[in-house]
Amino acid sequence: MSDAAQPTAAEVRAAAEAVKTALDRHLAAVERRSGEDDPAVYEAFNQLAAAAEVYDELLYDRYDEVTPFEIPGTEDSLPPYAGPEEPNAISVLIRRDYAVAEPQRLLAQAQRVQAVEYDEGPAVGEEAAGTVHRALGVLFGEFEPDEIASRHKEFGLEEGDSTLWVTAAEDPAEPGEWLDAPFEGVDPQLVVCRFDVSAVFDDEDPEDAEEAGELEDDLDLDEDLEPLDAER
Repeated sequence: MSDAAQPTAAEVRAAAEAVKTALDRHLAAVERRSGEDDPAVYEAFNQLAAAAEVYDELLYDRYDEVTPFEIPGTEDSLPPYAGPEEPNAISVLIRRDYAVAEPQRLLAQAQRVQAVEYDEGPAVGEEAAGTVHRALGVLFGEFEPDEIASRHKEFGLEEGDSTLWVTAAEDPAEPGEWLDAPFEGVDPQLVVCRFDVSAVFDDEDPEDAEEAGELEDDLDLDEDLEPLDAER
């Protein structure tokens, strides 16, 4: 890059200040979060990721230096937003995956639900929660998805990946318009914000872990000091 095209020191400093502001906003949103899927937290997270990316690019262009952190984002998987600046409607698309880790616990919980609904105990025959298939139908028919997410261990379920997309629209959909295929036809350019949760984000590079261990040995750190882990 030529010197004429390089960002100025003032621009780099301004980008750094923007990261600090975004950090404060993200922390404030987390402190005020209303639940696991609070959209304010997702928005603050995306703003922090965007600010950090701008700073990282300017820092490299100006000083040939990089930052020591990386915030997982969606820039590589989603195109730039091209929806209305003031949408009149939004759609919230959520997918949560679970593994049936304890089938007997799942069956027992479903049978308890049915026992409450019938004076003489659980239903029998075709309506009895005697299979995993029927038990899932009973539990998801009784509890809201958010409650199942917060109590999944009680139901013998193990969390997998999850994602939440908020898409914008000019006008609300007509009643019943998309019920047959609720997740088809989503335009990535209309995604306002997106938040993904996956165990893949928690995986640590074995080589990095080994290097960190060697560094700790070299520095002779106190045993009661704990490393600071980045959650995202």
